[in-house]
Amino acid sequence: MNNNSPNLFQINLPRFQSWLTIVAICLLLGSLGLGWLVKAASIAIGLVIITPVVGFLGFFWWLRRSVVQAECPVCSYPLQGINGSEIQCTNCGELLNVDRGKLIRDTPPDTIDVIAVEVIQE
Repeated sequence: MNNNSPNLFQINLPRFQSWLTIVAICLLLGSLGLGWLVKAASIAIGLVIITPVVGFLGFFWWLRRSVVQAECPVCSYPLQGINGSEIQCTNCGELLNVDRGKLIRDTPPDTIDVIAVEVIQE
């Protein structure tokens, strides 16, 4: 390296060098009448960044609305399920339907489901 050579103008900006290059290319394309190309590329980059964020937030919004947390009507074990689905209690094995935020016991046909409220013995 020759230390005797004059350095009249030297900029050492490693962080900003790539950004300055991108800005210079965009300005060059804009001056040539290809500004639409710069706008299309910026829209595409924006969509690539924004779409996953919106999808992630939309999924969590749907999850909050659809997941039901309730107790099994047979054994009172806490369960989770998605609205409109059928689940099986992990404690007692009873088949349950998840409907409108509640767990409903799925009884077979020709079965009469009776709940005893109070039994009085004389």
